[in-house]
Amino acid sequence: MKDILAAVTGEPLKPATVDEFVWSAEAGAVVSFHGIVRDHDGGRSVLSLDYRAHPQAETFLRQCCEEIAEATGLQVAAQHRVGSLAIGDLALIAAVAAPHRPEAFAACANLVEIIKRRVPIWKRQHYAAGATEWVGL
Repeated sequence: MKDILAAVTGEPLKPATVDEFVWSAEAGAVVSFHGIVRDHDGGRSVLSLDYRAHPQAETFLRQCCEEIAEATGLQVAAQHRVGSLAIGDLALIAAVAAPHRPEAFAACANLVEIIKRRVPIWKRQHYAAGATEWVGL
């Protein structure tokens, strides 16, 4: 089993940390995904987000990374932020290194999809109109 970087943190995410973790001499491609807090959702203006995680969220995140690493034989990593985030903040970083770009793109896309489906992290959106709404509960 390859080493895995999987973290749920309240600290700002640093893309270079994740990219450097997955890179190796045989990697001809590093593909990373940056999930960024945007200023809208569903036609409504968003001011900020609060992310909250289940106490075992990091375990679930690690399992997602391990699953993709096992299935592909590639080096993978992911970090998810929790706490209060502003527009433009990084909420999720996922990265995969592979000898060639098609494998790296496919594995990274699969990793992000299973993270979104399986990791128990919820967000509360704060809208410009004053309302708030939990998403993913």
